[in-house]
Amino acid sequence: MNKVLLVVCAVLLLVGSFAFAEESTMQIPLIGQVAPSFVAETTQGKITFPDDYKGKWVILFSHPADFTPVCTTEFMTFATMEKDFDALNTKLVGLSIDSGYSHIAWLRTIKEKAEYKGMKDVEVKFPLIADIRMEVAKKYGMIQPGASNTQAVRAVFFIDPESKVRALIYYPLSNGRNFAEIKRLLIAMQTSDEYKIATPADWQPGDDVIVPPPGSCGTAKERVDNAAQTGIRCEDWFLCFKPFASLKK
Repeated sequence: MNKVLLVVCAVLLLVGSFAFAEESTMQIPLIGQVAPSFVAETTQGKITFPDDYKGKWVILFSHPADFTPVCTTEFMTFATMEKDFDALNTKLVGLSIDSGYSHIAWLRTIKEKAEYKGMKDVEVKFPLIADIRMEVAKKYGMIQPGASNTQAVRAVFFIDPESKVRALIYYPLSNGRNFAEIKRLLIAMQTSDEYKIATPADWQPGDDVIVPPPGSCGTAKERVDNAAQTGIRCEDWFLCFKPFASLKK
């Protein structure tokens, strides 16, 4: 009896270790890390990521499944905004755990039949990754067992021209993304990179920006004393604003 019990315990431990090992492979890339690399088949041919996108920003996003209503509205919105993202030196790359054939059939259905908020006859031209084996999804933590073992959550990764993860947003299966926020955040990060500034809460393009805090007491006093001459508005030594328009001068 004791031998049987020992065998059962050993099996349970083994199964548990496999489950832990499987779960441990699903890690979420952190801000500042280089985006995990992969080669994948897409609706636009094979891509090598992130090498194919060096020098550009990328929005890599996942959706739960083809032929689902929320995903359909999201893809129509992304496709309609693709030119806006192109103007921001940004490429879109989608992913779901479906086959390439399923992707093609679904995107064709979107173009021929779907209509949403005045959008219709929408052609999705950006690549959609076929990730049946979940290899890419696991590298990016898109499979979250608490939500589903067979569908990816709505993850959004912002990857910069140096292939580093700069921001990430996760949405549940049931709720569509806010595309105005995705675009706003992208512009905010690009603005911060270009002008070495920060952006305050609810910042919109054109709003005042934040000048980074000074690094010493002397610099802080000088900034406050000379604020009027330098075009900076200081509420206190650590909280100073600058008009967006002045950044381009």
